Amino acid sequence: MGTAAQERLEVTVGTEQVTITSPLKPVWPDKNIRKQDYLIYLTQASPYLLPFLQNRSLTVIRYPHGVGGESFFQKNCPAYAPDYIKRHKENGIEYIVCDNLETLIWLGNQLAIELHVPFNRIDSHQPSEIVFDLDPPSRESFHLAVEAALIFKDVLDRLKLISFVKTSGNKGLQIYIPLPEKRYTYEETRLFTSFLSDYLVAREPEWFTTERLKKNRGKRLYVDYVQHAEGKTIIAPYSLRANPQALVSTPLYWHEVTRTLLPDDFPMEVIMPRIQANGCPFADFARAKQQQPFADVLAWLLREKAKN
Repeated sequence: MGTAAQERLEVTVGTEQVTITSPLKPVWPDKNIRKQDYLIYLTQASPYLLPFLQNRSLTVIRYPHGVGGESFFQKNCPAYAPDYIKRHKENGIEYIVCDNLETLIWLGNQLAIELHVPFNRIDSHQPSEIVFDLDPPSRESFHLAVEAALIFKDVLDRLKLISFVKTSGNKGLQIYIPLPEKRYTYEETRLFTSFLSDYLVAREPEWFTTERLKKNRGKRLYVDYVQHAEGKTIIAPYSLRANPQALVSTPLYWHEVTRTLLPDDFPMEVIMPRIQANGCPFADFARAKQQQPFADVLAWLLREKAKN
């Protein structure tokens, strides 16, 4: 008879039978988090996580031996994936599309830890949101991400744009501006991301930079607006990260973005109690798409560009 860590279970998820292997396998050994704990988290978080995965080509980072072991990026859907896994072929790659809980649990059983998604849906080449990635040089410099986010928020409020913010799950923050579906091109959104990034750097050049080369950034925070492009990806809201603390890319309320905020505040075990106590800060994300006055901002930017 095998050990408990070698058990194989068949569980009903949605309308499918999903095979769970080695449920007691350590995944985050420093936190004593096992595979079954991770699968429970994915199940509980799925109402908040799945809306950001649905209809998107998924790239995952898998850790078959747990965090700290070897890892690899996976874009292509493996040949052994069950028939209920939805696929989408693009640029010669057959991506997994995680539209439901059974797919999410199957991915979790494969120890797909980090779930990365593009900015557009599979039925469009136009972005569904604008995202600014505020990436300080280290966790000790996280305060720079907070300062950048607060400056961005001030500008976005003055432009009357609806914005959301989350942790990256590592050392930075990410600002989301939801857009109506199939309305704007990446070229149009690039006008806005470059404008706002340049404004931030001009305002505080000793703190922030748009320099791509790490060696030239010094101790400044990198504002990655180039990352917002077709084919690029970002960590999904409520995805785990493969760091020893089992941190989650966690949606925040803007009033939580203060100088006392720390990236270590949001490990896996606090996420569901947090949602149950305070709700999900991204709950109105879909509704904001229809209310977003981005057309006015874009028209202004196009007029400014024409002047120059």
